[in-house]
Amino acid sequence: MGQIQDRNKLYDFLRPFVDWMFRRSYRHCRYLGKENIPTDGAVIFAPNHTNALCDAMAILGIDHSRKVFVARADIFRKPKQAKILNWLKIMPIRRMRDGVDEVKNNDETIEKAVETLHDGVPFCILPEGTHRPMHSLLPLSKGIFRIALRANDAFGEEKPVYIMPVGLEYGDYYHLWDDLTINIGKPINVTQFAKDHADLDRPQLIMALREELTQKMREQILWVEDDEHYEENFKKLQENPPAPFDRFKHHRLPKWFLIFMLVLLSPLFLVSMALTIPLWAMWLLIRWKIKDPAFHNSVQYVWQLVFIPLTLFITLPFWMFLQEYVYQVRQLKS
Repeated sequence: MGQIQDRNKLYDFLRPFVDWMFRRSYRHCRYLGKENIPTDGAVIFAPNHTNALCDAMAILGIDHSRKVFVARADIFRKPKQAKILNWLKIMPIRRMRDGVDEVKNNDETIEKAVETLHDGVPFCILPEGTHRPMHSLLPLSKGIFRIALRANDAFGEEKPVYIMPVGLEYGDYYHLWDDLTINIGKPINVTQFAKDHADLDRPQLIMALREELTQKMREQILWVEDDEHYEENFKKLQENPPAPFDRFKHHRLPKWFLIFMLVLLSPLFLVSMALTIPLWAMWLLIRWKIKDPAFHNSVQYVWQLVFIPLTLFITLPFWMFLQEYVYQVRQLKS
């Protein structure tokens, strides 16, 4: 049986479509700071966690390379589900809330992560450990630093280990078809950091790395420090957002071009609309049943990913028109 980081022909075949669908799920999706990603060592991506599956998809789309992820261990309990997740290059990781004894079982995951990094495949862990749809940052768990330091012990002399702070900024946490900025910061060279802090024992080194990554992640997002006055402070940031978080000022396509395409493709558009409306009615019913609204974007993305190809892309014209229409309505309301 192959390793999770190994190539898979079906995975590689579907990957471009999955990335394309994710980019099309946002009216504007831009990646900033790609030039910061090192090419001379092992890379661990560390994004903030605000939007369930969409956060992982945003990291996957940074470039065309394979990436391995971790997710909470409880979703791996069913063997068939675990097999699918493994095929998707996702490994289980236990969190402190699962119990101290469970966390001790993370050694296997850490070793697999080290092997993945040694093989030159980027690894991603969302260090907050849980999602929260807010412009803030929860305390970082120690798992990412244990993996990075274990990798550095294993092959740090051969090639450096880096942690990449990434900020994911969504225009709307609960709906697709809005803006998404993926801001990639300067890397933390864990290998050099460990040498510079050789006087620290392992727990102290982990805490020092934690402080460093926390600060660098805050720099990549619209960070609101005070939860107690969150709404008030966030409104101030919205009024004068720092670059690169100022909102887009241009449409993806000119309005005249959209109208021209609708007229030109009107027969196809009408067929597309007839097929799409029942599908979206079903989606709204599913959305109503999802208790945590932070999962709405993720489930809607998977919905589009499945049903647009099943309709042989006939629904695509209406889907793109609906995207633009809903966005404009939201802008008017705001």
